[in-house]
Amino acid sequence: MASMEEDGSVEEKDNNNKKRTKSAIAVAWLTFYNIAMTAGWLVLAMAMMRFYIQKGTHKGLYKSISRTLKFFQTVALVEVGHCAIGIVRTSVIVTGVQVCSRIFMVWFITNSIKQIQNEESVILFLVVWTLTEITRYSFYTFNLLNHLPYFIKWARYNMFIIMYPLGVAGELLTIYAALPFVRKTGMLSMRLPNKYNISFDYYYFLIIVMLSYIPLFPQLFFHMLRQRRKVLLGEIIVEKDE
Repeated sequence: MASMEEDGSVEEKDNNNKKRTKSAIAVAWLTFYNIAMTAGWLVLAMAMMRFYIQKGTHKGLYKSISRTLKFFQTVALVEVGHCAIGIVRTSVIVTGVQVCSRIFMVWFITNSIKQIQNEESVILFLVVWTLTEITRYSFYTFNLLNHLPYFIKWARYNMFIIMYPLGVAGELLTIYAALPFVRKTGMLSMRLPNKYNISFDYYYFLIIVMLSYIPLFPQLFFHMLRQRRKVLLGEIIVEKDE
């Protein structure tokens, strides 16, 4: 009959084996997910380039890629789940804000208001999103495979300094362009009286969304700057100490 110590040792080994199995499954899933998302955004990039080369204009570009864009941007909700269950060590709130704000831009602004789909600001945030996501998902993929090229790491933690403000500018200009159409049509608004006894004005809601960028943008931007210092500058400090 096994002693208590032996029983404890066996139980601990079983727990460690289960953790390793769960970790291996999580890594396999995350690798597959990030490869798929990298491929998806590469498809979007090639579709945009092909459209512009063939047509020589950005007009009609959004409509030509909208299905692919909506699919891959909506699938990104999975990343909030990754944070929630702990297989990715990132804040659920930070990830949730970033993912949901993009989904809102796609579904409730650009997709819902066809009159603004040919705005230059739409192309601006689409190009920024595409370059950012190709870099980000490539970074995650190579990192999981333990073969991370330095230029991808460098791009991941430097490109955002320019891309993030440009993306925010594109999003804000797009929402601003949508305001007259929302006000004129009263879309997604509820007027009193109604059976729910609720009043909601989508026009003013969009203005609140625009104002929310004032506190949120600096927080997310400085969060990335802190990550940059930790990943890039941290390595430089270590090398100097050695």
